[in-house]
This record gives sequence, structure tokens and C-alpha cells, in this order.
Amino acid sequence: MKDNQPTIDRLYTKKLPSVDDFKFDDTVAGVFPDMLKRSIPGYSALINLIGTSSRVIVKPGTHVYDLGCSLGAVSAAVRNNCVDINYHGIAVDNSEAMIKRCQSLLDHENSEPKIEVVCNDIRNVKIKNASLVVLNFTLQFIPIEDRAALLNKIANGLNPGGFFILSEKIISENTEEQEKIDLLYENFKRVNGYSELEISQKREALENVLIPETFTAHKERLEVCGLKNVQKWFQVLNFVSIIAQK
Repeated sequence: MKDNQPTIDRLYTKKLPSVDDFKFDDTVAGVFPDMLKRSIPGYSALINLIGTSSRVIVKPGTHVYDLGCSLGAVSAAVRNNCVDINYHGIAVDNSEAMIKRCQSLLDHENSEPKIEVVCNDIRNVKIKNASLVVLNFTLQFIPIEDRAALLNKIANGLNPGGFFILSEKIISENTEEQEKIDLLYENFKRVNGYSELEISQKREALENVLIPETFTAHKERLEVCGLKNVQKWFQVLNFVSIIAQK
């Protein structure tokens, strides 16, 4: 198999003696495109939306941060739509397996501008001179007690008028509504070929790793950071993308 060739997600097809916490290791990196497509409804449409919107968001001479970049889908989408804008792209992830494949995929495209790919914890990365910062399904993996500080750092690093995009799996404040969404989401995964065993084991693997919050919690935290016009701009089931401006 070539390094850049994605494979089918079969990580949880067999009954495991015990289910370990989900990790972004080599096995996950190898099937990640397929996993995203079959696990996050509307993912491709959201990436396209971020890319096309970057045409009017990204400013010459500024930085664009893709925090928790995984395989660099956001970075590639922005670059493909901003070929005539002289900006500096920075893609960051703390998974060596993801970063290795991300670098290979971005280099394979051989496009300009070149994206700086960094293996680091996003909590350690300095944000400065940013016209766009994207956290695409990443904050949910950061401990809740660290989220405010990270978002404050992002807000402080945005230029006036700069944009922040936060995509997250959210939970409802209403129990009945959440039960309905859970039912629909599990059906989405079944339709995409996941078995009951895969759904169950994947849910168990993520239980202590992916900690979702309500839209209200996200909105209030962003407003406390000084960001304005905080609003949902994309949603499919309980997967939401929020856009805000400095």
C-alpha cells in the first residue's frame, strides 16, 4: 500500500477483549479519511465551505492556523482557494502518525504556498498575526479545564477582523432531543456500513477521550474571549461548525 493511499476503516470489526481509549496512532492515521467520511455527517461539505470562505477571509501577509490538523484537509482546502494570496499556513497536530501523513499529502499536491507542518500540542503553539484560525473537531479532545485558556490564546492572536472557526460534536441541553439525535446518528453510521459491534466499540473507545459540550457553552466561552458574531454556520445532526470574528 502506498503511504498516501487511504484504506477502509475496519478497526473495530472484531470483538476486542477490552477496548482501549481512542488514539490517533498509525492504525487510525491509515484509515482516517474513510473514518471521517463514514463517521461525521457533512464532513466533506464543511471542508469545502471552509475552503471557499477562506477566499474572502485570508489576508496577504497573515498567518492561517489549522490546529489539530490531522491529515491537513483544512490546510489543503484553504490553499487550493487562496493560491493568489501570499499568506503563511501553519498546520499543527500532536500525533506523529498524523503529521507524517499530513506532510506527505501536502507535499504530494506540490502546490503553493507551502504549508508549515508542526508536530506539537496546540496548547503550546503561539498564535500571532492570524486572519484565520480553524479548530476542526479538535477542541473536544482537549480537557475541558484547558479549553478557555486555549481559546483566549487564539482570540488574542487573531488580527482585528480575523475569523475563528470551531467545529465540534455537541450535546443537547434537552434529554429527549439528545436521544433522538443519538438514534439518527447511529443510523447514519449503519447506513455507512458500520456494524452494531463497530458502533458500540468505537463509542466505548471515545467515551473518556472525546468530551462534547453544548452549543451554549461554546458560544458563551467564545464571547468571553472577546469574539463577536458567534453563530452556527453549518450543522448536520449533532455536528456543528461555529464561526466568530475578532
